[in-house]
Amino acid sequence: MKISVDDLSGPEIIDFLDAHVRELRSITPLESKHTLDLEGLRKPEVTFWTIEDGGTLVGCGAIRRLDVGHAEVKSMRTAPSRKRSGIASKLLAHIIAEARRMGCSRLSLETGTTDFFRPARALYEKFEFEYCAPFADYKEDPNSAFMTQLL
Repeated sequence: MKISVDDLSGPEIIDFLDAHVRELRSITPLESKHTLDLEGLRKPEVTFWTIEDGGTLVGCGAIRRLDVGHAEVKSMRTAPSRKRSGIASKLLAHIIAEARRMGCSRLSLETGTTDFFRPARALYEKFEFEYCAPFADYKEDPNSAFMTQLL
C-alpha cells in the first residue's frame, strides 16, 4: 500500500470524497455536519493523504492545523469494499506520525455518536485517543464525540 499527499485535483479522489460527503449527509443532521468540502480541504492549513493498494484508491485522511501545536484529523474514509481490512489503521498511524513530524503536540478529532460511527470511535480508542470537551470552534452537540491525544 502507498500513502501519498494528494492535491485533490484528480477525478477519482473528487468522486471518492463526494461519496463520503453524501453518505455523511444522509445520516447526520445538517446542523451537526462538520465534513470539509473540497475547498475546505484545499486550504493551506490542511494536508491531505490518499492510500492506494495496487493503484486503486482505498482510503483517505487529512489533518488541519488549528495552531502551532494542535491539529485535527479530518476526512478519514475507507472504501466500503475495504472496511475492516487495516487500511484506516495504517492511514491513522501515518497521520499521527506526520503530525509529530510537523511539530504538533496534540491531535484532536470530531466524529459521530450514532452506531454508524462505532467502528471509527473504536479505531480512535485503539490509537489511544481519549474523549474530551469540544475544541476549536466546535460546540457541545449530542451527535458529536470529541477525542484528543497528546503526542
